[in-house]
Amino acid sequence: MNTMAELRKDPVIGRWVIISTERARRPSDFGPDPVRPRGGHCVFCPGNEGETPREILALRAPETPPDTPGWSLRVVPNKFPALRIEGDLEPQGAGLYDWMNGIGAHEVVIETPDHTATLGSLPAAAAADVFWAYRGRIEDLKKDPRFEYVLIFKNHGEAAGASLEHPHSQLIATPIVPVMVEEELEGSARYFRKKERCVWCDIVRQERQGHGRVILEADGFIALAPFAPRFPFETWILPTAHRSAYEEIGRGEVRALAGLLGELLRRMDAVLSEPPFNFMLHTAPLRDPLLDHYHWHLEVIPKLTRVAGFEWGSGFFINPTPPEDAARYLRGEIS
Repeated sequence: MNTMAELRKDPVIGRWVIISTERARRPSDFGPDPVRPRGGHCVFCPGNEGETPREILALRAPETPPDTPGWSLRVVPNKFPALRIEGDLEPQGAGLYDWMNGIGAHEVVIETPDHTATLGSLPAAAAADVFWAYRGRIEDLKKDPRFEYVLIFKNHGEAAGASLEHPHSQLIATPIVPVMVEEELEGSARYFRKKERCVWCDIVRQERQGHGRVILEADGFIALAPFAPRFPFETWILPTAHRSAYEEIGRGEVRALAGLLGELLRRMDAVLSEPPFNFMLHTAPLRDPLLDHYHWHLEVIPKLTRVAGFEWGSGFFINPTPPEDAARYLRGEIS
């Protein structure tokens, strides 16, 4: 069996799929997950650095050597990567099918040495360090000409896909722009061609006029419930000034972003009883970072409902909570 991951292209709609054979090979691998006990041994905790791949980036006390305790943040390669950094893409085709080697980068950002912390409970400076590390890794991975995109994401809680309790997020660099980002880019470009304005900037302007969907705004960032959310309590965080690429962010902006996200997560914890959640950072492609029609943003999605057959089969999402109500709960106006 081929042990190299592959990227395969669906010939009907052009969607690329990662076939990652290292992750599950036998039918028994797909049974119900056992309930993982809380606590116990953690490979991300200080003292266990030898159990992770060697660190790529770390914020640590002076004179402490790499891969030892004394750090406040570490970035390491994922031990079980969806894509591997070694090798060449080698695009191939047979008839209507196209594929290439599964080349990319898959890294883990270990956000804090504190096993029990969350992004919402971290001190502001420590949370800002996490978002500054994202910027640094994008800038570094951009140097590799094989990569077209870097997706940063966080799975918090077992129901959201987190396999370890310790606070961490991930990034995957891909040789292809992900289809969901491509759809945003195409829709934004259509709007710009018609109106010569950025649709994301227009969203910020219109929501500020008062439609009940703004949750928070501070220091150049806004958190809002989108007009047509796919999921209950889905929230977008955007810079209020036009920015297409996340790596344009400055140190002061990182602190403001981390502060706003921390406040949002604390409100979600209070209103939704500490829900599992995902967040995804959507930014411009690496090779086209300065776009008049696109606006980077963070999508925060609590895991409160399950996507079922109708949603998968139709592309329609059924959301039982109007965004105006979700925003009112998160603003503390109703309980």
